[in-house]
Formats: sequence, structure tokens, C-alpha cells
Amino acid sequence: MIFIGIHQFFTSLNDLERIIRCPGRFKFEEHNVAAHSWKVSQYAMFFATLEEMNGATVNWKSLYEKTINHDFAEVFIGDIKTPVKHASPELKQMLAHVEEKMMEKFIINEIPQEFQEIFFERMKEGKDNTLEGRLLEFADKLDQFYEAFAELKRGNTDKEFVYMYQSALSKLLAIPLEASVQYFRTEILKDAVKEKTHIDIQALTNEVLTAK
Repeated sequence: MIFIGIHQFFTSLNDLERIIRCPGRFKFEEHNVAAHSWKVSQYAMFFATLEEMNGATVNWKSLYEKTINHDFAEVFIGDIKTPVKHASPELKQMLAHVEEKMMEKFIINEIPQEFQEIFFERMKEGKDNTLEGRLLEFADKLDQFYEAFAELKRGNTDKEFVYMYQSALSKLLAIPLEASVQYFRTEILKDAVKEKTHIDIQALTNEVLTAK
């Protein structure tokens, strides 16, 4: 007899702590997927508050479900570096399909039947055209921005982090969240480029800003 229970899901959460982001590169500070998901939730909470203060209506339940679950599927395939994942639209689509199918199999095999419909909804791709989906995308890119910023600040000369920083910055500025983007650009980014760094963050930032 096969017993299906929530125990397997709970134990799999520990695996997310062992999955290192941006694997295979020298880093002064390692980051794991579990910590990333928590930070993304914090960023999203702040910017959702900002959007709400500017007249938007936030579905907070949807927002938290999207942010805390958005990278759970990496428990199956690990963290794939951004340049690889975005090497071609076909590859990105294939990886998304693999994650989706493995997630479906996990839910069917490990989640009690009475919860499966809920899990299928909560674990689906969260980045969509809703306000909450855009906030997830913004928060996810913001964490990539900060991870790359921390490495460049300490003098990590790996070009991967230059790419990560500029790519994240460019995508952040293009997300259709007017209040969030404006605050990031005028407050957060302004403070970031003032920090003392081993690599010229101001110059890397200006390359992106002048291209906009």
C-alpha cells in the first residue's frame, strides 16, 4: 500500500536550503533558494504596500502564495543560471515545461488528494500580468540585483555578476509598476551607487540608464 502524506512536502523544504544560487562561480557570499524565496516575499510586501499607497488594490493572499512558492520546483532541477535559462526562448520554454511536469507528478504522488487542487493552483507559474505577478517578477529581479551588487561591491571580477547586475537592473526598470519602479530608481538605486565599492557601480549603472 502507498501512503501519501504532507510529510514528503515538508521534508523537501530542507532541500531548498541546500540548493545554491548561481552555482559554479566564485562568490564571497553564497545564497540558497530557501533564503531567496523569503527575501523575495519581503521585497514584494514592501512594494505591494507602495503600490497600495498609490491607489492599487493588492490581493495579499495571492501575492504571498506566489512569492513563497515561486521557486519550489527548483527542488527537482536545481538553480539554472540566468544566462543559460535565457539563452533562447525555446530552452526557457523547455525548462518551464520540465518544471511544470515534475511539479505535477510530485503533487499527485506526494500531496494528499484533498489538497491537490489547492496545490496545483498555488504551485503554478506565478509571474503573470496581474499586479501580484508583476510584483513577484519585480521582487525576484530585485534579489538578483542585490546578490550581484554584493559581489561587485566586494570586488568580485567575474563577468557573470556584471551581467547579472546590469540585466536585473534593466529588467527592473522595464516592469510595468510605475510607483515601484519610480521609487527604486529615485531612492534605492540612488543610495546604492553612493556606496563605496571595489568596482565602479556608478559606471555600470549609467550604462544601463543611458540605454533606456
